Amino acid sequence: MNTNQNKSVEFEDLGIKEYQPAWDYQESLMKNIIDTKIKNRDLPAEEHITTPNHFLLVEHPHVYTLGKSGHEENMLAGIDKLKEIDATFVKVNRGGDITYHGFGQIVGYPILDLENFFTDIHLYMRNLEEVIIRAIGDFGLKGERSPGETGVWLDVGKPYARKICAMGVKASRWVTLHGFALNVNTDMRYFEYIIPCGIKDKQVTSVKRELERELTTGEVEDLKANIRKHFADVFGAELIQK
Repeated sequence: MNTNQNKSVEFEDLGIKEYQPAWDYQESLMKNIIDTKIKNRDLPAEEHITTPNHFLLVEHPHVYTLGKSGHEENMLAGIDKLKEIDATFVKVNRGGDITYHGFGQIVGYPILDLENFFTDIHLYMRNLEEVIIRAIGDFGLKGERSPGETGVWLDVGKPYARKICAMGVKASRWVTLHGFALNVNTDMRYFEYIIPCGIKDKQVTSVKRELERELTTGEVEDLKANIRKHFADVFGAELIQK
């Protein structure tokens, strides 16, 4: 356990960024944290180097990503269709099945050394869900957890239950990678080309669809600010703008 816990988190909004460079950036931040932890193993506790934490928000151009435990048959579009809809397909090292990222979505990547907070992946996932539940609650939407299914849902237990935020993470030496994707002003037609998260009998939705109007640029920024605020509250962290 880290005896010199660092609860400060460097926050960065990457704006619009292609998926692969954003993933490479996450990996580089993760590697830096892990390298520091490995160095610390050879040092006495009083000389341990504090490990940093990061939280990235980003918006990706159209891309489908398949988790390491996912099934390619959940990708319903072939190469020609992907070209037609201007989307790419990437296999990734997170948990979970297939998901879509695209314009109008808020994607969050916390790269945290959980030894700075708590060493419990289950709790980490529930905390991420709590952040989104609170953030969309500020816009009048009642987000919920669905037993046995990660992410944030609306109307759980009803025939029209629908997922508004997908989640998939990876952790190595208690350092997290990947994160969540909240559908805001998302073009929901892109979900027609996949079986989202491998779940056939559930729908997906967006803030826009639920409120029956597109969020303004200012409202999207407010939603991002709410996510930052609730992230700090739920994780007991201090967010520092890079």
